[in-house]
Amino acid sequence: MERLLAVGADSVWVGDPGGSGTPVVLVHPGWGDASIWDGVLDRLPGSIRPIRYDNRGYGRSPAPTRPFSWHDDLVAVTADLAGAVVVGHSGGGAAAIGLALSHPERVASLLPVTPGVADYPWPPDDYFARFEALFAADDRDGLVELGLRTWARADPGPAARAQVGGAVAAMVACGDLQQPDPPAFDRLHTITAPSRVLIGGLDHPSVVDCGHAVAARLPHCELSVIPEADHLLPLRHPDLVAEAIADLVSGSRGMPR
Repeated sequence: MERLLAVGADSVWVGDPGGSGTPVVLVHPGWGDASIWDGVLDRLPGSIRPIRYDNRGYGRSPAPTRPFSWHDDLVAVTADLAGAVVVGHSGGGAAAIGLALSHPERVASLLPVTPGVADYPWPPDDYFARFEALFAADDRDGLVELGLRTWARADPGPAARAQVGGAVAAMVACGDLQQPDPPAFDRLHTITAPSRVLIGGLDHPSVVDCGHAVAARLPHCELSVIPEADHLLPLRHPDLVAEAIADLVSGSRGMPR
């Protein structure tokens, strides 16, 4: 079932089949939208209730009209949930981590996929300066090419281009209305939910380092590195992502809600 969920004066698109299965919430990356999970959904067992959504301005969600954060959208989507497995890719991983900090009762287990936490001490990198210059110039083609070079090293083909191109349009639509999520990096040690971090070996080096740092700080965490994968792991290895989700679901069934 698909619906538009009101979030203040705005709304977000949510895909939720309902039912009594274990809820699994899928949070897309900044360089993609909810369709990036299509291959993963095809591989999940029927005992799972997969819930995915587009953050404001992305995919099927209207552009925002006032300041917001991805954390705000995830809090709204999970308002009626408890004990969910929360899966977040890249910036969506940061939102998932933030939910585990702000509403721990909603998160039975956590799967950050190539996570990028905003308040991680990111080293100086030309990527950020190039992005800001292209964005300020409204050079959308340049942003797409930068995104493909940086995040789709394994295969910059049509599937990756569709995700990156849609994301650039979303970033322009959001403008300066998207606000940072609450700080999380120095609070990771307080998360009690079992977790697993997935990293692509061909990802941007600073994101690989961030993933290792996140996994090291989460108290109950397993780290998996897929050597041949780039940043867009759900596109590259949906089977491995689905397997990791199923493993966490199996573990969460025995946990108190």
